[in-house]
Parts: sequence; structure tokens; C-alpha cells
Amino acid sequence: MHNDLEKIFNCTRCGFCCQGEVTVSLTKDDQAKMVTCLGKKESEVRQKYWKLNGSIVQMKTVDGHCIFYDNGCMVHLGRPWRCAQWPLVPVLLSDKVNFETIKDSCPGINRELSYEKFCRLLIRYLDHHKNAVC
Repeated sequence: MHNDLEKIFNCTRCGFCCQGEVTVSLTKDDQAKMVTCLGKKESEVRQKYWKLNGSIVQMKTVDGHCIFYDNGCMVHLGRPWRCAQWPLVPVLLSDKVNFETIKDSCPGINRELSYEKFCRLLIRYLDHHKNAVC
């Protein structure tokens, strides 16, 4: 089933998905994994890398991109599950327009596949990895 992933997506680490002023919200698990990956105290990580939006913890942005993006993800092994999942999100299966939009912005998506073939392979991959992060 890993082969299905390779047929539909190979991350080029272009960083396009890391651009913008909108950032990812972090679950408690995301926070713990990130702290471990960075090898710093949670208080230091919280102060330096995260922002609070009410009760929601998010990664900060700097100069229009995620704080962890610098010619690649500096916390790739400790990245949030939403980052690990991107761009293989369920909305691709229900809306061809979303698929085309994401495909146009993400060079890692296989442009040779039809939408129908992409969906079949993604469904098979997701079914096989129901408990996986990405």
C-alpha cells in the first residue's frame, strides 16, 4: 500500500504548503511530538514557536510562512498531523475542483493520473492506513 502513496504523491519539500499567514492548529499530541523533536522545554517551544488564539495553539508565522520553514521543514519529524497529512486530505475525494486546485499548487501530486484513478488509489491507501498519521 505504500506503493499506492508513491503512485499519487511524492513530497518535493517545495514549501508551498508552508506559505501564508494562516497556520496549523496543534493538538496536544502535536505539541508533545514537537517538543520532543526540538529537544527543548515546552515553555521555550511555546514562547518561541507557538501562538495562542484563544484556547487554540498554533505555530507562528514569520515573513509570510510557517516559523519552521527555512528551505525545508526544520521540524519535519515532529510536524503536526495536519502537515503530515497534506495534501492527501479527504476533501479531495469529494470535490474535483479542490483536487484540481491543490494539484495546481502542489508539485508532489502525480499530474499524470486522472482524478478517478487518483481517488481509487487514495481511498485504498487511506483504508489501509486508517490509524496512521499520513
